[in-house]
Amino acid sequence: MLHAPSRETRGGDESPSSSVFDLPVQSSSGPTTRPALQRLRTTTDTDRNNCFQSESPSQLVVISGGSGGNSICNAFDNVCFVLPVSDDGGSSSEIIRVLGGPSIGDIRSRLVRLIPPAPPSSILSAIREILSYRLPANVSEREARDQWRDIVEGHSPLWAGIPSDRKETIRGFLVHFEGEVLKRAHKNFSFLNGSIGNYFLSGAQMFFRSLPSAIFLFSSITNSQANILPVIVTNHTVTIAAELENGSRLVGQCEISHPVNPSPEGNPHEQCDSSLLSPLDGMASPVSHRSNVMYTQDDKERGYEPLKSRICRPYYINAYGHEVHPIPNPEYIKSLSTAEALVYSCGSFWTSIVPCLALRGVASAIARSRFLRAKIFLLNGRNDRETDGYTAVDFVRAVASVLNSPYQQPFHGLGNAQTIYPISAFITHLLYLEDTSIAVDEEKLTALGVQCVRIKGVMVETAQEMRYGDDVVREAICQILA
Repeated sequence: MLHAPSRETRGGDESPSSSVFDLPVQSSSGPTTRPALQRLRTTTDTDRNNCFQSESPSQLVVISGGSGGNSICNAFDNVCFVLPVSDDGGSSSEIIRVLGGPSIGDIRSRLVRLIPPAPPSSILSAIREILSYRLPANVSEREARDQWRDIVEGHSPLWAGIPSDRKETIRGFLVHFEGEVLKRAHKNFSFLNGSIGNYFLSGAQMFFRSLPSAIFLFSSITNSQANILPVIVTNHTVTIAAELENGSRLVGQCEISHPVNPSPEGNPHEQCDSSLLSPLDGMASPVSHRSNVMYTQDDKERGYEPLKSRICRPYYINAYGHEVHPIPNPEYIKSLSTAEALVYSCGSFWTSIVPCLALRGVASAIARSRFLRAKIFLLNGRNDRETDGYTAVDFVRAVASVLNSPYQQPFHGLGNAQTIYPISAFITHLLYLEDTSIAVDEEKLTALGVQCVRIKGVMVETAQEMRYGDDVVREAICQILA
C-alpha cells in the first residue's frame, strides 16, 4: 500500500523522507513573470529552498569554468550555467585515466557551490559535507582506500544525519562506481585526494549513460535550483588542446594552464601494467593520461611560468589524439536563443571559457540571437600562464577569433562559405576591476563596439587582492540591462 510521504524537520529545514524526488513545488499563487531587474536580485534563503523555478526560459547564460566562476555564481538568479567537460586535473584525471568518460570536476564543483544554505545540524548540511568531501592526499594509498571503504560500506561518520533513503541513493551510485573501478583493477585506481562528489556524479553518469541525468540526480538530492549544462553531451573523453604561434602544441588543461607532476604516491606498477593490459595499442594516441594530477588554487597563487608562445588555435581531441569537432549541447544553443544576457565569466580563459566557444554553431547562436540584449565579458583581475601579457583588447579579439573559426570538416564546392562576425556581435560590454593589472584601453575598445564598465572589487584577504563579488557584479549587470 502506498502512503502519503511524511516529512522530517531537522535543524529548521523540512525534507521529504520517502523519496529524493518528492521535492516541494513552487506555490501557484505567486506572480508568473518578473522584470529582469527583479530576477537579478539578491537570492534569499526562502528563494533557495524553493526546489523548482518557473518554467520560463533562462534569462541569463553564464559561460564559466570551476573555481573562477564559483566566486560569483550567487550573483545571478534565473540563470543557466554552461561548463566545460575537458578538465583533466585533480581526481578527474584519475577517473578519466581508469574509467574514461567526460570530465565532471568543474560541474561537481558548481553543483556543490549551489547547494542551498542550511543550518549546520540539518540534513542538507550533512549531504553537502559528504558530497564535498575529499579523501586525504598526504597519506598512503592503503589509508586512503580504507577511508573510501568505510564510506562506500556506509560505516563512515560522514553519513551521520543523512536519512536512509538519501544515504542509500548516494551510496548506491558510489557502489556502482566502485564496481566499475574493480572491473579495471589492472589499472590500479588511486583514491588519494579523491572527491566523493566526483565519484557519485561519475557513478551516476555511467549508470544512466547520461551526464545531464546525473546532474539532475545530484540537484534533486541536494534540493538545488541549479540549472547547469555540460557544454558537450557525451559519454566519451574529450580533451582540449592548443596550437601555439611558434608551431608547438599543448594537450590537456593541465599542460596548458598549470603543468604539475603526478602524485609522488602514484602506483609504481601503473605504467607497466596499464600499458601492457590496455585495450588500446597506444600507437594512435599522444594523449598522456597521468595518474592523479593534484593541483590546488593555492598552487596557482604562487605564480606561473608563461607559455613560450601565445595560443593561436584551440581544438578538441579524442582519446586517440585525433582532432574532433563535437556538437554542442542543444540545450546550450537553445538557451542562447532565449536569454536576455550572456556573461563570459572570470576564470582561466583558454581552458574554461574557450572550450565552451570552440564548437560549431555557437558563434551564430550568439551573434544572431534576437533576445540577447547584452553580451558581457568579465575581465580577470590579472593575467595567468595562459594569457601572460594580454591586454583587454587582446581578450576580446581572442573571443572573436575563436568564435569566427570553423569547427567542422570543410565542405567542398560553393557551400564552403564562412560568415565572419565583428567583435561587437559577440561582446557588447566589458566589465573590469578598477585596480586590475591588465591594461584596458577604453578608446580602442569603444572603437571595436565594446562599452567598458569599471567596477570596484571585493578584497580577498587570503589572496591579498581585489576580486569580483556577487553584489557588484549583480549591480553592474542590472544597470546594463536597465
